Order: sequence, then structure tokens, then C-alpha cells
Amino acid sequence: MKSSHRSILAVLAGTTTVLSAQQPLGEAVQQQTHTKLEEIIISSPLLSFHRNIVEIPSISESEKNVGEYIIDFLHSQNLTVEKQIIPGTGKENEKERFNVYVYTGENRYPDILLTSHIDTVPPYIPYSLHSPFRRSGAFNREDLVIAGRGSVDAKGSVAAIIFAALETLNENPNASLGLLFDVGEEQSGAGMRHFSDSDLNLTPPTYHTIIFGEPTELSLVAGHKGGIRFKVIANGKAAHSGYPWLGKSAISAILPVLQHLEELEDIGFEDGGLISSELFGKSTLNIGLLSGGLAANVVPAYAEATVSVRLAGGSTNDTRRIIQRAVDRFTGGDGSVVVDFGDLEGGAAPQYLDVDVDGFDVITVNYGTDVSSLDIHDEGIKKVKRYLYGPGSIHVAHGDNEAITVGELEEAVEGYKRLISAALEKYPR
Repeated sequence: MKSSHRSILAVLAGTTTVLSAQQPLGEAVQQQTHTKLEEIIISSPLLSFHRNIVEIPSISESEKNVGEYIIDFLHSQNLTVEKQIIPGTGKENEKERFNVYVYTGENRYPDILLTSHIDTVPPYIPYSLHSPFRRSGAFNREDLVIAGRGSVDAKGSVAAIIFAALETLNENPNASLGLLFDVGEEQSGAGMRHFSDSDLNLTPPTYHTIIFGEPTELSLVAGHKGGIRFKVIANGKAAHSGYPWLGKSAISAILPVLQHLEELEDIGFEDGGLISSELFGKSTLNIGLLSGGLAANVVPAYAEATVSVRLAGGSTNDTRRIIQRAVDRFTGGDGSVVVDFGDLEGGAAPQYLDVDVDGFDVITVNYGTDVSSLDIHDEGIKKVKRYLYGPGSIHVAHGDNEAITVGELEEAVEGYKRLISAALEKYPR
């Protein structure tokens, strides 16, 4: 049975038997509850593995330890594991980074690829268990809440993918499966882009199906928005704040431009606004960073903002043209405020995914994934099926209340197995 993110929020908000000394339960009852919760985790290889990888911090650029643990575990399951090293950036004290690529025997180029990422956003939040409150101390096992950074995004998917693959191979040793656990998804997409450009991603590809793991509330995703980032920069002239007419405030120049850009969400495309679509609704714009000035008594000579747009339609260049045109028209093209798009190859268009397997709810999502970072070299020879699925809700994924239930993790294993089974049936060897 599915557990909504609202129920998890309720548990973590206080309607729980929290494992701490502040609870009104007697000390003996509290210890008994703690032991019972621990026994649920210990008795399940899936839940134990999930606990172990959540307990290992793996914020982007520091994924080495969790990667090594996953490699050791998969070696113990008699799978072939490759460490795909990510080239360094030259930063001082840079840590080794690598993707984990897995297959059976010598089948290095499998038919079905399952993938998720092992990095998380900061900060690290320790693993903890929480049970729905019952005066009797009784609760449903599947409602047990597991909290901690990465418990949802995306170590819930990593654990469920691994155990779905192991169970499939136990039932069908000849199933042609590969697993890819990449780094850097939360930050730059470095891991998936490196895999995409490597000799593991052939032209044409050997795989006919890719299953991406992300928090989708156990639904198949029909598509997700694309995205671009850019900077808006204003240059003014410094002066003493007592004589502001001798200068030109960069902050005063940039603020109305940013406000105008925010309004593009609600302006129709035909009138110069952002592109919308029937599937995704509106494109949305967020001013994420804003800085400028030196001191309160100095007219600011410089200001900049970093902006992101979630694309509901069109290409990345379509949206860049809309933004550039809007700024030029608003400022009269006087150069006081300019747009810096940086890498014109960056960003991603909206992604459209397959949902042709029965038994799943179907949704769309607004967040980005590794889907756009993997270039499938099919050259029109065959269409590779792409599915996006996983346990947990994106609504808690990056928050301090990130958590998932036992029921969701176990149901995800069955969901991944159904997707694998459907792919094997559609493309029998």
C-alpha cells in the first residue's frame, strides 16, 4: 500500500514514537520499541542495505565511501563490477570520484540498464527510525518511517534497484541486466555525462530499455520539465550615498528587470512570454541568487542574479531567445543590464518518457534527472525505451524531513521487477 508524503510529514512532525529520552513512554517500553524497530531493519537484507548506504554521507563530490561500500556488496553477490573513474577538475584536495557499473559474468553490454545516483544534496542528516504512534505500541510494519539524507533521493531507488535485479537474476539467471550508479547528479550531472561519452555507451546501443530511479511516489513518469540557468548582470557607477546623483545604482537597475522576468511565466508565448504546454503547464522562473554592492553608504556599481527556468516546452535556445528579447525590450538595449547565458550547450529540453507498462499510476514532474544527460546513440535504428520510477516523494527529498516508509521501499522492488519483466517480454533474446 502506498504511503503519501503527507503521512510521512505527519509522523516526523510529532505524531510518532520518536526514539529519544524526551518521550512520555517509560524507559523500558521505549527500549522495547527501539529494539522492535531495529529488528525490522536487521531482519531484511533490503532494509539493512538501505540503512548502511544512508548512514554513509555522500554529498556531491564526496561519494567515494558509499561507492566503495556498494562495490563490495555487489562483489559479494558474484556480480562483475567496474569502477568508472570520473576525470578530475584540478581542484586542490580533490577526492576520487567514480561511477559504479555492474553486470553479470562477461555481459558488459546488457539489454536492460537500471540506473540511479549515489550523491546527495547537503547537509548530511543521520539515519533514524520513527513509528506511527499507537498507545498500545502496535503499528503496521510497512508504515515504519526511515529518515535521513538520501533515504529518498536517491538511495531508496539505489537499494530497490539492486534487490530487484538480484531477485530477477535469482529467478532468471540469463536475464541481461546492467546497473549504473553514478555521481554528481545533484550538482552537475558529471557522472552520467561521463558514462554517456564512454565506451560503455555504444553506437548503436546494445540496451533496448533504460530504467531511471528517482522519487516518483511509485508512479511512472510521462515526462519532466527541462531547464536552463543564466545570470543577469547590471553595471553602474560607484558614488558616495550622500550624493547618489553622482553615481548609478546597479541594484536599482537590476531589480525591475528581474521583476519583469518573473512576469514572463504569466505572459502568453505569442506576447513574448515563456512557453507552456498541455503536458507540463507553465514554464517557471526562479531567481535563486542575488548579490551586489559593497556597503550601505556606497552607490553599488555592480549587481548580479542567478536565475533558473524550468522549461515546459520548446528548446533551450527558444527560451534563451525569449529571455534575451525580454531584457532588451525592457531596457531599450542600453547595456545597463545584460544576460550572460554562459555555456550555450548547457541546460536541457523537456524529456518525454515511456509509460506503456500496465499497473502503474502515471504522472509528470517538474524536477530534472539524469535522463537528459544520457545521449542514446540509436541513430534512428531503434527506439530505446526510457522509464522513470522510484519510491518516495520529491516533496521531502531535499528537506530536513527527508524520509520514506518500509512499505514504499518494498513496493519499489516489486515495481522495478515488473518493469524488468515487461522489458524482457517485449524483447526476448
